[in-house]
Amino acid sequence: MKRSTIQDAMFPGCPVRNILARLCDKWALLVIYILDRSDKESLRFMELKQQMPDISQRMLSLTLRTLEEDGYVTRTIFPEIPPRVEYALTARSKSLKPILDSLLQWSVDNMNDIMCDRKKSAPVNNQ
Repeated sequence: MKRSTIQDAMFPGCPVRNILARLCDKWALLVIYILDRSDKESLRFMELKQQMPDISQRMLSLTLRTLEEDGYVTRTIFPEIPPRVEYALTARSKSLKPILDSLLQWSVDNMNDIMCDRKKSAPVNNQ
């Protein structure tokens, strides 16, 4: 799966299509959240993977690569045997902290109501 710039033909400079579509995919915000909440300045791949047991190694690798391409995450390779690779947030990602905190609080505050609305909207299973 190749991730590239998403462009709307009518509005090629649209930040929603070009930036938020990649940042707000299924895993990107969770990776940023985990790196932000870590006690350490950076985390290794398997440390991230352990905190995200439902993501495949391939998808985590792809997500980290995309976040690195967009300047949200740095990848540092240490010249050791075996090589050690660590991921850390950039200043750009750290500037998202107040937005993420607000989004997380909003999610907590509204989760029960949203789940109730989903149940109301779910089709009735007539068997």
